[in-house]
Amino acid sequence: MKFRVERDVLSEAVAWVVRGLSNRPPVPVLAGVLLTADPEGTLTLSAYDYEVSATVTVEADVTEGGQVLVLGRLLADIARNLPAKPVEVATDGAKVQLTCGSSRFALIQMPVSDYPQLPTQAEPSGSMAGDVFTQAVHQVSIAADRGDTLPILTGVRVEIDGEKVTMLATDRYRLALREFTWSPASPDAGHVSLIPARTLSETAKALGAAGSVNVAFGDASRSDGLVGFEAGQRRTTTRLLDGEYPKVTSIFPTSVDTVAVVDTQALIEAVRRVALVAERNTPVRLRFTDGQLAIEAGTGDDAQGSEAVEASLTGPEIEIAFNPQFLLDGLGVLNAPYARLAFTQPSRPAVLSGQAEIDGESDESYRYVLMPVRFAG
Repeated sequence: MKFRVERDVLSEAVAWVVRGLSNRPPVPVLAGVLLTADPEGTLTLSAYDYEVSATVTVEADVTEGGQVLVLGRLLADIARNLPAKPVEVATDGAKVQLTCGSSRFALIQMPVSDYPQLPTQAEPSGSMAGDVFTQAVHQVSIAADRGDTLPILTGVRVEIDGEKVTMLATDRYRLALREFTWSPASPDAGHVSLIPARTLSETAKALGAAGSVNVAFGDASRSDGLVGFEAGQRRTTTRLLDGEYPKVTSIFPTSVDTVAVVDTQALIEAVRRVALVAERNTPVRLRFTDGQLAIEAGTGDDAQGSEAVEASLTGPEIEIAFNPQFLLDGLGVLNAPYARLAFTQPSRPAVLSGQAEIDGESDESYRYVLMPVRFAG
């Protein structure tokens, strides 16, 4: 095998495929990146660890076609630090010679025959706008569980119903739900998938810059337990989580007694400041009265902080307490100038959504449900 490729092209391609590789793979070959040079003028890089696969195809000047397997992270580190000149790669016995300007590296070849077969990408089930996909994943994945006690809650539930996509995640303390439209391959498309939140977030960051992302939910009859994403020359698959997701939409309150609308940025800054005195696992208290919201933290002999911001209130006054980080997480992904908080009573979940104007309609496409914290008094 022998080919020549631009340094930046190689560096970007390797960085994309190795991003999910484990530092301590169960089998040594899974730390490798498979380089496949096609005499037609393309170089394909692939990585796979039985959970996530990533493949990218780039243009290269191929003198001799072939396939080699080399250590992925090492190749990524070398490619990132090479001088800005074309890179020549060629096999030489049991080594792979890499030359760039006066820099020379000899990498050890790993046995290609031991490398697992990469999963085949199913036909796309439809496509999503890149920016909408990225934003939706970011808004929902913050609420996914980061612990291992209930693996099913570490996923994002993605439901497809025709043109409508519903993404949902919860860690039992908060729940995030986002609805948007996509372009399905068939108008009566219907799927429910549970995708690991961490992998989905990384995929959205890496592919979201593209105008459109193709999604393949796999064939229900084949049921290989994979979901695939493709944008441009980049393709990735991930294994789905098994199990039945709990019926959590019943958490959404059916009635609302009090609604408050606050400037999102002002609220974020005020909560961030007041929370500085909130000891670990202690809440911030929010007291809504006509025209203002008072935010307080700390009690008795502890450090205390308070701040007031303007708020528009409809319904009875209310005092409620939240975990400050969970509140900030939801406010941080609203992407709306005003935050709308809907309450029933201080012991019941509150619903956070965004709106464009202080007296406008709320945007229900994203809703963040937050469980309150009990507090003395």
